[in-house]
Amino acid sequence: MKKLLFIASAVLVSSLSFGQEEITQNTIKSVLTGNQSQVVQLAEAFPEDKYDWRPAEGINSVGEALLHVAGANYFLASKMGFPPPAEVDVMALANIKGKENIITALKASNVFILDKITMVKDDQLNEEVDFGFMKTNKLGGLLAVMEHNGEHKGQLIAYARSNDVVPPWSE
Repeated sequence: MKKLLFIASAVLVSSLSFGQEEITQNTIKSVLTGNQSQVVQLAEAFPEDKYDWRPAEGINSVGEALLHVAGANYFLASKMGFPPPAEVDVMALANIKGKENIITALKASNVFILDKITMVKDDQLNEEVDFGFMKTNKLGGLLAVMEHNGEHKGQLIAYARSNDVVPPWSE
């Protein structure tokens, strides 16, 4: 009986340990997925004629803000060792025009970064990364991706409210 309890305990402990692998990355991925979904919903809610709207001279327009998020997804991933796909010219993202093209570029960058998050293994989280604007570890980089998307979700909510566009999840 003791042997059976020992085996059962060992199986339980090992399954709990296995379930905890990449918990940080999966948690970040979950929160980021929610932010990305709402950014895309906002992008879709804006009429195309508002994509050039900006709150003031020198501040990103709606379309520019969305493309900035897409570019940052690729940039941050590249600094963590995941170059953008060959067909993506990150430097040319700012030249994309039209609501559907911008949304397509944003969605592609979202899929890309979500895929890369869980490629960072637990033993790599503390590896140093120089992002140019800060030096941190890969965990900091993953958190920066999540925070950056959330920051621009807030920006786009303010843009939406300024243009009588109701965020779809609050209708």
